[in-house]
Amino acid sequence: MALPPGPREPAIVQLVQFTQRPLEWLDDCARRYGDPFTSHFPGLGAFVLASSPALIKEIFTGDADVLHAGKANAMLEPFVGKHSVLLLDGAPHLRQRRLLSPPMRGERMQAYASLIGEITRAELARMPVGEPFSLHEHMQSITLEVILRAVFGLEEGAHMRSLRSLLLAMLEPPPAIMAFIPVRYLDFPLSPYRTFVKRRAAVTRSLREVIRARRAALAAGGEPGTDILSLLLTARDEVGAPMTEDELCDELVTMLVAGHETTATALSWAFACLLEHRHVAERLRAEIAGEEDPAALAGVEYLDLVVKETLRLRPVIPDVVRKTQRPVTFAGHELPAGVSLTPCIHLAHRRPESWPDPDRFDPERFRGAKLDPYAWFPFGGGIRRCIGMAFAMYEMKIVLGTILPRVELRLAKPGTVPVVRRTITLAPKHGTRVIIEGRRRDAARRVA
Repeated sequence: MALPPGPREPAIVQLVQFTQRPLEWLDDCARRYGDPFTSHFPGLGAFVLASSPALIKEIFTGDADVLHAGKANAMLEPFVGKHSVLLLDGAPHLRQRRLLSPPMRGERMQAYASLIGEITRAELARMPVGEPFSLHEHMQSITLEVILRAVFGLEEGAHMRSLRSLLLAMLEPPPAIMAFIPVRYLDFPLSPYRTFVKRRAAVTRSLREVIRARRAALAAGGEPGTDILSLLLTARDEVGAPMTEDELCDELVTMLVAGHETTATALSWAFACLLEHRHVAERLRAEIAGEEDPAALAGVEYLDLVVKETLRLRPVIPDVVRKTQRPVTFAGHELPAGVSLTPCIHLAHRRPESWPDPDRFDPERFRGAKLDPYAWFPFGGGIRRCIGMAFAMYEMKIVLGTILPRVELRLAKPGTVPVVRRTITLAPKHGTRVIIEGRRRDAARRVA
């Protein structure tokens, strides 16, 4: 069996390239070896990366019994737990997905609009004026607060402050390369991995307290809340069984890991793109001028176009993976079992055949366009597309639409914001450093 061509450097060298200069390395491999190409990472085996819509479709619509995403994500188990929907395949995955999907659907989003707007305005008031600062840190504060209140259903108090502190400690990013090295190489005394495991255990204990208290309140006849945890506690599968405490705990951590850092990074990229292209920012500001209702912001068409174009040009995750469970034929190659088929989001989103002038930030390219799910897939695709897609995009629109009209922003250093690897995500270097030159008077009155 012959794999597609690819770089011949040692696997560890390829991994270092992928973690330290990911986009340059992916672009270089695509130019040199074509579509698809093969890379190797130590302890993880062969990855066949593809970017054309035809090949992406073949992967996303392939036999789910043969192409396993859960097994491909096995390296995430220490972070999200073995019950996470990210690690499941087959019937267990479909069961968990059916339980998780209803609370995350678009029609439920309006219940959280005012809360997201309130959290955003409070964080905006804490941003300094006239001095450079990292926008990413403030976006993290917003997305974490949204998870604590909209997902976990917590109110400000000692328990929430304690859990927030535990979560922040757990979410401190390790060196990027650690996310791609098998645990057996990381688990030794005094290692960063051991530190993370202790922090993860502390978070788990706190979440179990929240789950047990909420369950007890429901059992005593209390009304379920509108937060996502309350909805999950009342969810039942096809045989009437609820999610177990272990499942709930791992899914809450998954929502935290998948929804906190990724959305904060996407927001940081959105501001970077807008401030690099001031004419787009000014047009967006004009489109949302005077809009007071957070829920209505999500319906502003140009804001939707800006979010989609940001996620095309600056995807937070560079790829998704399916692991072959038996030999398969792909792109004319006979691949053995155990190969990781890898739709490359970055390369697919930069193909000129799909996106003319692909390096240009142009929200108008999405106006009236029918989205091709095999050419634009920042949240993955097929039956494994991210359950939180609607929530994340809704949150992004409200945060952007709340901040942009209220302040005069500019990049601290003019030019294109570089990309850096931040664990598994592709983030703006220095977290998109900006300067608030002033607050708009009319916006200040609205906040007051």
